[in-house]
Amino acid sequence: MSETIDDVIETFDFLEDWEDRYKYIIELGRALPPFDEKYMTEENRVHGCTSRVWLIHELVDGKVIFKGESDAHIVRGLVSLILMIFSGKTPTEIISTDARETLDKLGLEKHLSPMRTNGLFSMVAKIKSIASAYAGISAASGSPE
Repeated sequence: MSETIDDVIETFDFLEDWEDRYKYIIELGRALPPFDEKYMTEENRVHGCTSRVWLIHELVDGKVIFKGESDAHIVRGLVSLILMIFSGKTPTEIISTDARETLDKLGLEKHLSPMRTNGLFSMVAKIKSIASAYAGISAASGSPE
């Protein structure tokens, strides 16, 4: 993904109509890298989402890299937004990142159904849980982040 969350915020400011913003979110979802079906398992599923969402992760050079997928177009775009916020950061950075602040700048909570909003924050909770596990591994091994 070449776009950053700051690019998305800027584009949202430019697009005044929510229908255009939804189309843009769907485009972001289409730009996600392909997600191998073998990872669409219950273990990788994010619970709390109405649509099915899967997240996988790996620690590379002290940074957590996330990949995600959903079976719904708009939710796939939301996955893309969440990955822009968190992927490529250290576990400590992820834990301290306030996603709600960024999402408030986009005004998403006011324009998503309560179920989609819950799903969005279920993704955030899972990502923070994964980061906490990696932070614990780093702390236990004495590895710097």
